[in-house]
Amino acid sequence: MPGQVRVAILGATGAVGAELMELLAQRQFPLAHLKLLASPRSAGTKLSFQGETLEVEAVSERSFKNIDLVLASAGGSTSKTWAPVAVAAGATVIDNSSAFRLESQVPLVIPEVNPQAAAQHLGIIANPNCTTILMAIAVWPLHRVQPVERLIAATYQSASGAGAQAMAEVKAQSQAILAGETPPTHSFPYPLAFNLFPHNSPLTDGGYCQEEMKMVNETRKIFNAPQLRISATCVRVPVLRAHSEAINLEFAEPFSVGSAREILASAPGVKLVEDWDANYFPMPIDATGKDEVLVGRIRQDLSHPCGLELWLCGDQIRKGAALNAIQIAELLLQNQWLAPQATALV
Repeated sequence: MPGQVRVAILGATGAVGAELMELLAQRQFPLAHLKLLASPRSAGTKLSFQGETLEVEAVSERSFKNIDLVLASAGGSTSKTWAPVAVAAGATVIDNSSAFRLESQVPLVIPEVNPQAAAQHLGIIANPNCTTILMAIAVWPLHRVQPVERLIAATYQSASGAGAQAMAEVKAQSQAILAGETPPTHSFPYPLAFNLFPHNSPLTDGGYCQEEMKMVNETRKIFNAPQLRISATCVRVPVLRAHSEAINLEFAEPFSVGSAREILASAPGVKLVEDWDANYFPMPIDATGKDEVLVGRIRQDLSHPCGLELWLCGDQIRKGAALNAIQIAELLLQNQWLAPQATALV
C-alpha cells in the first residue's frame, strides 16, 4: 500500500474509536503519525497504541493541521461541526455518523459493494449505518445476479450499537434484576436485560423510526436503486455485541436456493455458516470480533415463488463501523484517491 499517512481519529475514546486503533495496528495501515481527538471532557485520557502511550487531545480548529485522513466516529453534530474544518485544512474525512450519508455530493461507500463511488469524493466519504452495511454485504451479491424487487428486514440489534456505556448498562441491569433490584436505565429508555423493544431512535411521521429509514434510504443510495421497495423493523435485544438480521428478498423470477448459496459462499466479506443437520446457523457470539458477515439458513420463501429468506449476524462495531472505514481508507490509498477529486466540500 503506497504512502505514509498522517491520521487523526475523532472520537478516539469511544467503542468504535478503540476498534479503529486496533484495526490500524492489525492491518498494518501505513501510518506516519496518529493523533487522537475527542471532546474536552475526554482530553488528557491516555491510550496505548503499538507499545506507545498516546494522549487524547480536545478537538479544535488547529487539530487538523498536517493531517491527511480523519476517521470520525463522534456523532452527527460533532461531524457537522468539525468535518468541514478538517477538509478545509486539507484532510479527507471518513465519517461514521449519519451527518452526511444522504448528501448528494457525499459518497456512501461499502468497499465490497460500490468501491468506485469513493473516487468521486469532495473531501468527505460517509460510512453507512451498521445495519445497512451488514445487510448490503449479504444482499448485493444476489442483487447483482438478479435485481431485488422488494426487501423486508427485521433486525435484532445488540447493546453495543449504542456504545460502550450501553453494554455496561446491560450488565448492570442483569445483575440488578437477578438480585431483585430495580435495573438502571440511562443509555436506553427501558431495561434491555431480559427484555427487548423496538429501536429507540425517534419515530418519523410514517411510523418508522430513524434507524429503519436509514436502512431504506441508505440501501437505495448504495445500490443506486432509488425505487427499491424496502421495509424494516429494528429491535433492540439483550445481546452485548453483534447484530442479527432476518432478510426476505423478492425477485422478478425464482432464485434457486442452490444458486444463492453458491454465490454467497464466494462473496467478498461473507462467510456462509450452515449446518442443517445440527440446526446451526449464524449467531452473534460467533460473529463477535469477526471481519466477515455470517450468512446462513438460506431457504425458499414458502409464501412467494420468487422469494428467498436468509439470516445473518455481523459485528456492527467491526464491519458495521470501524472495519468498513479502514477498508475505505485502504481503497483510497490503493487507488490514489485520498486527495479530493474536485473542489473540497466545505
